[in-house]
Amino acid sequence: MHVVIMGCGRVGSTLAVDLQKAGHTVAVIDQNREAFRRLGADFNGRTVAGVGFDRDTLLEAGIEKADAFAAVSNGDNSNILAARVARENFGVKNVVARIYDPGRAEIYQRLGIPTVATVLWTTDQIMRRLAPDGTKSEWRDATGSVQLVEVNLHKDWYGEPVFLIEKNTKARVAFITRLGEALLPDEHTVLQEGDLVHLLIEEKQISNTEKTLAKSPAGDK
Repeated sequence: MHVVIMGCGRVGSTLAVDLQKAGHTVAVIDQNREAFRRLGADFNGRTVAGVGFDRDTLLEAGIEKADAFAAVSNGDNSNILAARVARENFGVKNVVARIYDPGRAEIYQRLGIPTVATVLWTTDQIMRRLAPDGTKSEWRDATGSVQLVEVNLHKDWYGEPVFLIEKNTKARVAFITRLGEALLPDEHTVLQEGDLVHLLIEEKQISNTEKTLAKSPAGDK
């Protein structure tokens, strides 16, 4: 597919190189020509100096034949404007905008523009390293209401069936990491010592779920 990327910073340049390696054609837009140096000598895609939401600039980047558009500059307003132009004016189906302000990300998500809220992701990653115990957030939707979390279990949960977690909480077991490999559990899966359990859960339920999983399930069967 053909992908147009607005912004040639660290994220945009890495994305462009990775997409090219995957066999896609790529065009990168940035107001600063010097930014294209980040792409390296092996990049053979198109580079366009200009404003990412300008019609002529987008046309030069091949927006009319684009299958996807990513707005990853350092400006929230520019990113969302460019994303909306790509989708609404040129009919690009796969569009994403990077947003630094998580409050704005929620609003734009409701407008139908998929967003990646950088601040939320960065904060979660830092927290996972500062507080190695407890629940570790691995992903959340743009509104912050649903999260994918890694949880710690009381030792008595090991040897119990996975479905017991769902029976006693309002969470769903998304997958288990066992011996370094991901495992999709079924009704026969039994928890083993060393398992890393990943749950899909509403943020408001995290505290209660932590309390449930921090104690023995013996009395909850």
